[in-house]
Amino acid sequence: MDTTITPLGGDVYEIDTRMAGYTGITAGYLILSDRPCLVEPGTAGSAPVVRRALDELGVGPSDLATVVVTHIHLDHAGGVGDIAKMYPDAEVVVHEKGARHLASPERLMRSARMVYGDRLDTLFGELKPTEAARIRAVEDTGVIDLGGGRRLESHYSPGHAKHHVGLFDSQTGDLYVGDAAGVYVPETKDVRPATPPPDFDLDTALASLRKFQALGPQRLLFAHYGPVSDVTETLERSAEELRVWVDTVREARDRGMDLDHAVAMVRDRTNERYALTRSEADPELVAKYEVLSGIESNVAGIMHSLGRSEKR
Repeated sequence: MDTTITPLGGDVYEIDTRMAGYTGITAGYLILSDRPCLVEPGTAGSAPVVRRALDELGVGPSDLATVVVTHIHLDHAGGVGDIAKMYPDAEVVVHEKGARHLASPERLMRSARMVYGDRLDTLFGELKPTEAARIRAVEDTGVIDLGGGRRLESHYSPGHAKHHVGLFDSQTGDLYVGDAAGVYVPETKDVRPATPPPDFDLDTALASLRKFQALGPQRLLFAHYGPVSDVTETLERSAEELRVWVDTVREARDRGMDLDHAVAMVRDRTNERYALTRSEADPELVAKYEVLSGIESNVAGIMHSLGRSEKR
């Protein structure tokens, strides 16, 4: 399998991690600074792809200083254990709420298998444990030294996941948004929500988007997928889409609808909002994004959060 590396300027390289064999679905990023840093290694199945890319960029097993993940979902962090073995000197940085799962992934893998069943192996593979001594847990903020005075600053940004951080590059003004700003579809320039169970919370997610805006980034780097320069417009669109989806699911729940009917209602209400799902859309592209961030999973996450808020 060929590697796909795209230079983005500022010594930043986008790596297509080829999740489950798809192109353009999950991006990792190498910051080729004095202390090279890999952001978002992707799935366990992606680890060999990422290693080939780093080889091509001249980063050998002893050269990588840091591996950092925005959160521990398997499409972002499933390859951490494999990459940690391949690059034995690299420190692994993660939010404190996710750190124990990288050291002891058994519980995380059990719950993922309950959700995905046999598809787990095809989509993600197995998250291997990382030695606890190599993991650095960050709290609300943290700093990763990229060398030469350059820093990657982590900013706690829950809402999509309770262990989510955004990462701001002090030199380029790039903000690695993980899934906190949703899924960006480069082929159609759509922004769609990413609201899976169990952690999604609307108010928390909107607060994280406001935090991102306040950081004044020059560019957003989406794990799904790629760089976006229209920062303010994109973050505003992300917030708007979250509100539309949550309002629609709330209406469905108020009418006593089950998950299937709520999904149908969201589909009907939102299809025309996205070039991706209009009638002229490429069916293969639609199928690819349904694997990555399916409507059913997102609606289930919203229903779960609405049920939780009613119990408070």
